[in-house]
Amino acid sequence: MAVIGYARVSTREQNPQAQAAELRAAGAEQIFTDRGESSREAARPQWIACKAQLQSGDTLVTRALDRVAGEERMAIEIIRELGERGVRIKSLTEPFLDVDISTPMGEAIVGLLAVMAQLRVSMIRENTNRGLAHARAQGRIGGRPRVMDADRTATARQLREEGKSYAQIGKILGVSAASIYPSLSSENP
Repeated sequence: MAVIGYARVSTREQNPQAQAAELRAAGAEQIFTDRGESSREAARPQWIACKAQLQSGDTLVTRALDRVAGEERMAIEIIRELGERGVRIKSLTEPFLDVDISTPMGEAIVGLLAVMAQLRVSMIRENTNRGLAHARAQGRIGGRPRVMDADRTATARQLREEGKSYAQIGKILGVSAASIYPSLSSENP
């Protein structure tokens, strides 16, 4: 009867150490951690390994249900699958998740938790999109800054007309050939 932890962060830049510390404090003897994996993808390498490790009588502990599943349907499937295998699921932020899913009340609670996990993911997505729209409305765009400004594009066009290759133009301007293609997209290669 082992306590096994599962942690997940959405990007490789995020640090899962805080989640891991919480899971260890909750008794996790072994922790599986996915980095840069979406909770809406079932084929996360460490999640697959975690599920394979879990046996009847074990407890899966996670910080929140959305670490395991980012969609209502997926959450319900995972909770049912693990429940049928005799694995308990414990969420540190949703203490009412630790229920017997074989009862009608347990199934109802699982459904409510899955809806809440989906709501949390949807709210994050909505807030992100709202922030991006606001930034665009103020003239800011996300992503990497463009290296091909109007002067460089004019120079690149002139050099291209002189018969220079994209690689040669890139060397002259100090940019990659791939940066030149979009700015001269109306030109023939």
